[in-house]
Amino acid sequence: MQLGWYFKAYAQKDHAKKRENEIMEKIKNYFKNFKFTLDFALKCAAYLVLIAYAIMMAFGKFMFSPLSTFWHSLNFFGKYGEFNVVVRIISYVIFFLGASWIVRAVLKLLAKPLKKGKAIVEIFCSLVKYAAVIVLLFFVLKSLGVDTSAILAGIGILGLVVGLGAQPLIADILAGLFIVFEKVFDVGDIIVYNGFRGTVKEIGIRTTQIVDTGGNIKIINNANLKEVINMTNQLSLAICDIGIEYGESLERVEAIMKEELPKIKAAIPDIKDGPFYKGVSELGDSAVVIRFAANCEEGTRYQVERDMNRQFKLAFDRNNINIPFPQIVLNQPTEFEDVTKKQQKDAKVFVQEQKELSKGIAEGDSNDM
Repeated sequence: MQLGWYFKAYAQKDHAKKRENEIMEKIKNYFKNFKFTLDFALKCAAYLVLIAYAIMMAFGKFMFSPLSTFWHSLNFFGKYGEFNVVVRIISYVIFFLGASWIVRAVLKLLAKPLKKGKAIVEIFCSLVKYAAVIVLLFFVLKSLGVDTSAILAGIGILGLVVGLGAQPLIADILAGLFIVFEKVFDVGDIIVYNGFRGTVKEIGIRTTQIVDTGGNIKIINNANLKEVINMTNQLSLAICDIGIEYGESLERVEAIMKEELPKIKAAIPDIKDGPFYKGVSELGDSAVVIRFAANCEEGTRYQVERDMNRQFKLAFDRNNINIPFPQIVLNQPTEFEDVTKKQQKDAKVFVQEQKELSKGIAEGDSNDM
């Protein structure tokens, strides 16, 4: 028991030490790659102002005299009295924009572990941002002595006029809401729109941002997203077409592939289902093209196809199966191995098994499959 406790304590200590080293390494890399920019300076200044404002709002009654005009101007939650308009407006700006930033930061932090539902959080973040600006505008106008009740009364008429002139904007907003609540796609999904394939980065109230593998961002109005292909809802199909020589026995190759397919699946962890032998897809000019297919996540499809090409090439090399290329043969023809009766039987069983197993695999025309 004591020996077991000792090893357990040692393992925990070793894990803690490794974790500490990882943290220190991350800190070193951060400072090593750190570059001081204007954007960084502005962010630091904004954080300091927000912290100072929060401290004054929390402890201001102990820091300032009850008769202080500055305190009355800063603390708009208190009783109304004489106040400085400029200080009051600055207080409004810091409070509403700061509160908006904090709420949005908390929402995004809570949404990080979620696989789905991030789009709803983005919508709420946008609503919070716009609502904060509108409320801030009303409070600023009120502090300047403007009769905001009259403005509120005229909003209905103004809204009607603006609505008639801003129908595309309203259409974008409604389309964005339908996209989110009908779960057409979500942040992180891979979609194809008008030939552009990318990952959904953000779904806003008015626009959706899609980023492709090269980092290019396409911004699309929500109302224009009428014909979108969501590649993430279902597993995608990875295809591997590989050619063999006409003189090679197809049945011998099929019998060998029956033994090789489980090895190839084990070698490619991203394959969710398969790979399956789909049969002869083409009788080419210099090769008999056979097809293999596997189901995988859309985000890994291209890599799975590359991995399958590699694994099948290695499997063909191991079993002396030639992959032909256009050439002029000047020597004696290659002597191919004859198929055995056992391989004929195995090939027949294998083909039938593969047809049954791959019934759920989507079929298409020769160009797609």
